[in-house]
Amino acid sequence: MYKIFIVEDDEGIANGIASQLKSWGHETFLCEDFNNVINEFVKVQPHIVLLDISLPFFNGFHWCNEIRKISKVPIVFISSASENMNIVMAMNMGADDFVAKPFDLNVLVAKVSALLRRTYDFAESVPVLECRGAMLNTGDGTVTYEGNKAELTKNELKILSTLMKERGKTVSREKLMEILWESDSFVDENTLTVNVNRLRKKLESLGLTDFISTRFGEGYIIKN
Repeated sequence: MYKIFIVEDDEGIANGIASQLKSWGHETFLCEDFNNVINEFVKVQPHIVLLDISLPFFNGFHWCNEIRKISKVPIVFISSASENMNIVMAMNMGADDFVAKPFDLNVLVAKVSALLRRTYDFAESVPVLECRGAMLNTGDGTVTYEGNKAELTKNELKILSTLMKERGKTVSREKLMEILWESDSFVDENTLTVNVNRLRKKLESLGLTDFISTRFGEGYIIKN
């Protein structure tokens, strides 16, 4: 079962698409907060996004650009604004297909199914973790905050992904060293401290000050 995120402000169209896709065994999610599409995207972790151009607050081009900063998930534009310039602009911004309204629901489902097969027969979706506005792409090892991006080393990625998955909980230094021990390099107390300090500096360069807190005698925590 694939998860499909539908970003369409016309409830009739959105519900019609969702109903048709559900009949094919897919799980659908309708966007509810058009001012925070990216937050809903991260929460849903969809396999594909169906995105209208004309939306409240920000248009579909804006949200396509924001999604592309953190994910390579397939994006299909569905819009009545089907002028050639809009189609070209959508493709240049990273969209995978463009379906003009009005459309036949069976045609849309066929396009979505074909795109899903092409994408996920050969590759798994890349999970994106979100915490306090920070987006961690575990696929390419980058962290993004307010449009700024930093690349992480393998150890920094392991530390940050572990802390983000356990957000609100203290992760012991022992557990982090066990996770880093899976790599080829030897990890001791000092090595862990150096990696955490380097990670903190990268996060601070993005504007994420005090993102990782130290619990002395216990470990590290990313607070909710």
